[in-house]
Amino acid sequence: MTVARIWRERGRRYRLEAARCKGCGKVFFPGRLVCDKCGSREFEEIRLSDKGKILTYTVIRVPPPAHTYETPYAVAIVELEGGGRITAMAADCDPEKLEIGQNVRVVFRKISQDGEKGIKFYGYKVVPA
Repeated sequence: MTVARIWRERGRRYRLEAARCKGCGKVFFPGRLVCDKCGSREFEEIRLSDKGKILTYTVIRVPPPAHTYETPYAVAIVELEGGGRITAMAADCDPEKLEIGQNVRVVFRKISQDGEKGIKFYGYKVVPA
């Protein structure tokens, strides 16, 4: 990933910035150009809540090379308070003990690193509330 791309995506990657359709109020994360509900092209930028509930999750036992140190780990789809959904790794918990409907909080953590001396990528993970 290039530095320019990291700069362009910093809002959604680091501040949970999303878009709310001005026509119907649907929340998109990441933002879209056209609302799939009403067809509007007008959006307002909003900041998503850091609180939500797990809609579903899966436990990863055979990870990609960048995440072998964390095995097993869980990836959850979370419905945030006030609208919007995110997909994020679960942290600070036993992945076998997660539950659908469980309250979680979004936190800022290291996600991966590009090689041993490369760029460190930070973003959000979810932890039990």
